[in-house]
Parts: sequence; C-alpha cells; structure tokens
Amino acid sequence: MSEDPTPVSESASPFRSEPSARDEAPQFVLPLVVRIERADPPARTDALETAARAVLTILADERSAGEGEWAGAMRDWQDARIRKVVRRARGAEWRRAEALPGITVTGKAAEVRVFPPVPLDGWPKDLARLQVSGTDLDDPQPPVDADPSAPVLWLNPDLGMSAGKAMAQAGHAAQLAWWELPDEERAAWRDAGFPLAVRTAGAARWPGLTGSGLPLVRDAGFTEIAPGSCTVAADHPALRRRPHGTGRAAPTRSE
Repeated sequence: MSEDPTPVSESASPFRSEPSARDEAPQFVLPLVVRIERADPPARTDALETAARAVLTILADERSAGEGEWAGAMRDWQDARIRKVVRRARGAEWRRAEALPGITVTGKAAEVRVFPPVPLDGWPKDLARLQVSGTDLDDPQPPVDADPSAPVLWLNPDLGMSAGKAMAQAGHAAQLAWWELPDEERAAWRDAGFPLAVRTAGAARWPGLTGSGLPLVRDAGFTEIAPGSCTVAADHPALRRRPHGTGRAAPTRSE
C-alpha cells in the first residue's frame, strides 16, 4: 500500500496539504516488506505494531542523519511528498530482501524490513517484484487492552483496511508522533525500544481522539477508503500532556 502524508499547517513542515514546491521535487518512497510465510503468517496487530516501529527505527537511525549513508535519501524523501509502500515476501523472496541495505524489525512473531527511500520509479528489482496485495492478516485472539501509559496508535473503528494499508497508516501515525515530540522525548522513546500498541478505538472514543489535537492521519481516498477519512490517531503520553487542541492534524493521501 502506498501512502503520502501532507500537512495542514506550518509552512516549514514536511507535511503540506496545498500544492507546494515539494510536488515538483523528485518523488521518493519508503519501502517496507513484511514476511508472510504461507504456513505461519504473523498476527495482524503484531504486523501493524512492527511496521510502525520499523518506520521509527529508520527515522532514528544514525545512518539517516547528518552525513550518514542514508541521510541524503531520507532528506529527499521528506522534502517531497512522503510515501510508504508495504509489500510482502516469503522464502527466497525474503532472503533476497534481507540482503539489501535496510533494517529488520521483529515483533512477537512478525518481521518487517524497512529500506532507505528509493525513487518512485527506481525500485531495486528484488523489491519491485514483490506483491502489494495478499497482506490480509488476522488476529487469532483479540489483542489485550493497551497500556495507557505507553503510546497507542488508535485505528478508526468505522473503517475496514487491508493489513498492508493499515501497516502504512500505522507507520504514518508513528512518524507524526515522532515529529511532534521534543528531542528529549524522542530519545527516551528510542532508548526504550519504541514501545507502542496499535488498537482499534471504541466507537464512543473515536470522536474524542479526532478532536483532541493529537496527531491525526487523514486519507485522500485513492485506495480502499473514502477521501478525507481519518484513519489513525497517535496517542503518545508526552503529546497527551499538552494543552487540549494544540497538536497538528496531519492528513495523508493514498496513491
């Protein structure tokens, strides 16, 4: 699933909803590959949480900053429209993907490998051949209640999304939270190993989340869901402590 976040405020923000010079820049995409073996697929929630942590891991990696080997690609990706694509791999496909530069993040059983951004039309062949479809996953058991003292990425209870799309959306929400946090809170989250949960909000809770000022992912409706749909709210404790309504709502657009 391909995603492209854009902002609603702050002209200096990497997220913009109105046309800007970023639309004229070369477009890059952040590839994520989830391992889905035929006989032993991961649970859906585990895959979503692992994908979100993978996005945070590459954002925080020293190779993505300063003069690091991935820094140029990361800057180019964030200077243009932000896009993420989730593909699936198994067996030899996964082994070929693991041989490419990137980071594999593991969950309870899920494995997601995130790669430095690549040009939209310049994917490495071993990633380009992987399928986007077929990432429908289930939870054998209902997820336990999320720890309220830890970050929670709350999914819209009224939307049905494939696992691949939900993984990309969870990654967006984690990235929005990361960008909203002050440096000391980012460091604390990183040092703790990026603990987080992805859960579906209760129907009664969702309206409050969308109006809370927490980072909010909004979809433009190019795939699966209607334009303007709010998909995920990023509820990080450090952002929750801010005065009500001071956070930015950051919409996304699906391509």
